Amino acid sequence: MSKAEERLAALGLELPVAAAPVANYVGFTVSGRTVFISGQLPMKDGKPLVTGRLGAGVSVEDGYAAGRQCGLNILAHLKVACGGDLDRVARVLRLGGFVACAPEFTDAPKCVNASDLLVAVFGDAGRHARAAVGVASLPAGAAVEVDAIVELK
Repeated sequence: MSKAEERLAALGLELPVAAAPVANYVGFTVSGRTVFISGQLPMKDGKPLVTGRLGAGVSVEDGYAAGRQCGLNILAHLKVACGGDLDRVARVLRLGGFVACAPEFTDAPKCVNASDLLVAVFGDAGRHARAAVGVASLPAGAAVEVDAIVELK
């Protein structure tokens, strides 16, 4: 078990199986030492953990939980990209977060909780650049979607 997975276990979290894409794309690509992970929804047990729009019936706390699930799904794909060894991660470079929300909702950054998860798992190597953008809707009615760019050792 990698140190990253030991940290996950200490947080009481378990990696899901990397989900298959739902359209004509792949879950990740690798170019040199850089991994580009496709946008991950907060899928858990085959369905979105949180659906709806922030500021229109979905709480910031629920958005935060959705972001964390997106982070777990990113880690699942990253583990595959690393040949099963998350300790090959040199640095999380960037996350892109999309939050389905009402037009007046301004707390999108609070919902991209994949950031907190990746720092908890990788320490300083998990600190990254990031965007958090409010959008009108996301696939499957999900409340949050997050993609990632990661450098490998």
